[in-house]
Amino acid sequence: MGLAFWASVARTLSLAIVGAQHPNKRGPSRRFELALCTPGEPVELVPEPGNPADPQAVGVFSARGVQIGYLTAERAPWIGAMLRSGREIEAIFQEVTKFGAVARVAFDGERPLLPEAKPPSAVEDDSGFWPDPVYDD
Repeated sequence: MGLAFWASVARTLSLAIVGAQHPNKRGPSRRFELALCTPGEPVELVPEPGNPADPQAVGVFSARGVQIGYLTAERAPWIGAMLRSGREIEAIFQEVTKFGAVARVAFDGERPLLPEAKPPSAVEDDSGFWPDPVYDD
């Protein structure tokens, strides 16, 4: 099953946004801007054919016009080709992650909806600290 198949089937999906640790040329840092983003606000996907590192790169910009990162190298050619061909893609901010963020996208006039929130999972203490036992005297 190729990309053409998935492009015809997929109506909404989540896309990873990477590169948040890199600085912007001007304006606030990407991490700072990510902290301002709220789930559901629009983001803009912008192909960057002049990008010397990757001509297929697709930049992701917040609702305030500040770059927050790029789509992954695996998804950028696919999404970039759809944008260049004129396919309608609407994107919203979904969430901040350790690697950057996630955007939710919808195709062909559909509106992206945030997925249902996951219940908080029990956090294991993985700090590596284990206190010495305290014994009764």
